[in-house]
Amino acid sequence: MPVTIRSFDISKHLKTDEDIQGFLEEVISTGDDSDFIHALNIAARAKGMTEIAKQVGVTRASLYKSLSGNGNPRFKTTSKIVKALGCKLTVARRSDKA
Repeated sequence: MPVTIRSFDISKHLKTDEDIQGFLEEVISTGDDSDFIHALNIAARAKGMTEIAKQVGVTRASLYKSLSGNGNPRFKTTSKIVKALGCKLTVARRSDKA
C-alpha cells in the first residue's frame, strides 16, 4: 500500500497571537539566530505577509527576501517584525550561564 506524504506548514496552525508568541518563545529558547529568522518568516506568513510588510514599512517582496534562508535582516527590521506580530523583544539572564 503506497504511503501518502503531505507537506506540513506550521504557519497554518498559528491561529492566534498567543500561538505565535509561544512559537517564537520556543524557537528563541531552543534554536539559533537563523532558526529565529526562519520562525519570523513562518509567523509573518501566518499573520499575512502583506499586512506585516505594511506595518514594518517595507514591501512584501523585501520582507520575503529579508526572512528568506539567505536573508540577513537588520536588527531594526527584526524588531519591527516582532512588534508587528504582537510581541516584543526582551533581555533576560540566561539560566545556563554558558
